[in-house]
Amino acid sequence: MTLVEQFNAVERELPERWGDARLRLTVSDDARCDRAAALLGPANPWRRGKQVRFGVGRGGVGIGPDGIRRLLRRLDEEGIRGELQLVGAEEAPQAAIQERTKLADQWAVGLAALPPDWTDLYAEVRLESTDFLERAALLLSPVNPSRYGGPTGFRFRCARSFGYGVSPEMARRCLERCDEDGITGEVEILRALSDTFPVGTQGPVWYVGGRSV
Repeated sequence: MTLVEQFNAVERELPERWGDARLRLTVSDDARCDRAAALLGPANPWRRGKQVRFGVGRGGVGIGPDGIRRLLRRLDEEGIRGELQLVGAEEAPQAAIQERTKLADQWAVGLAALPPDWTDLYAEVRLESTDFLERAALLLSPVNPSRYGGPTGFRFRCARSFGYGVSPEMARRCLERCDEDGITGEVEILRALSDTFPVGTQGPVWYVGGRSV
């Protein structure tokens, strides 16, 4: 597994109310330990032999999980391999923990608010950081995302049973993949139509900013 995937697995095993966690990265290649520690610099790491230790915090204490993922992704991109382990964790007061709603759950809430006869919709995913752009574009590729609506925005069309656009089930699966990869942000259904029945077309056409989408 990549280091990011290892961190995601560690995070899933943490207590629900965790506030601070201490991690240990054992680098496979001893010669690359210095580079690993340098890339993890913002997390204030310290090295001992082949091990690099650093912390992660929630609720504004220390560098957060998303920041750690970004740092570990840099190690993955440079081909630095190793084993990431949890050394210890402490719980935080409930008020100090800022929970984020997962993208897939936001999608489910948005669909639940639509009329029961909806047929087509136009949605937007706004990422929390530009660092997520390339990875999110890959994970969202089945929905045919289009860069629109800001520096971190992707938009896509969804069709319930026929016509142009990804199915709502596939959209949810793509968003779940983003959640699993630690990508955070917001999902919003911008426009929706009900009871459409295209004849000789692939569905309705929306015009946004003077162009069809």
